[in-house]
Amino acid sequence: MKKVVLISALLAGVSSAAFAADVVTPEPVAPEVVEVAPISSWDGAYIGAFGGAGWLDGDYDFGTSSHSRTSGGGVIGKFGGYNYQFDNNFVLGIEGDVSYNWNDKDINGTDVGTDWAGSVRARAGYAWDDALIYGAAGWTTARGFVDPNNGGKKTKALQGYTLGAGVDYKFTQNIFARAEYRFNDYGSEKIGGVNFDARQHQVLFGVGYKF
Repeated sequence: MKKVVLISALLAGVSSAAFAADVVTPEPVAPEVVEVAPISSWDGAYIGAFGGAGWLDGDYDFGTSSHSRTSGGGVIGKFGGYNYQFDNNFVLGIEGDVSYNWNDKDINGTDVGTDWAGSVRARAGYAWDDALIYGAAGWTTARGFVDPNNGGKKTKALQGYTLGAGVDYKFTQNIFARAEYRFNDYGSEKIGGVNFDARQHQVLFGVGYKF
């Protein structure tokens, strides 16, 4: 009887071991790696070039007659600046530019207008994916001129303020495009005996490189 019990116990142990050997424990599955696109950063210095169109609204007082004229033409220039981007995607920066304008107007045989211009502006904006939507304000200057057809061209630096808004859009981590509207108020000066009061609207498009 004891032999029977012992044999039964041995058989049960062997069966349990064989069953345990047949059980396959699945290997743990590694969690799926989800690639997250890097947040676009506008931090750092940048440079670029732009072109577009400008419309100069001028009031010109020649002493014997006064005239208000709007003259339009092309604009080309270059810009450079520096941005700082906060953790909440707000961006602050400073930017300078220089440009050349074609916007002269003939009034009774005298050309009036502006040509060289420049500005220094503060910018504030918000980074949304690859776009930076911003507003800008600062100081601007332009060279106003009065050029009679009989010679004796006179020039003088005009100074005032500039306001603008636009969007920069990144195509790569370094290359971006720009579209912007700008208003410039150059104030009033006397140039060659002519009281010269000028304001300008500009629509500009550009391309830049961020370092």
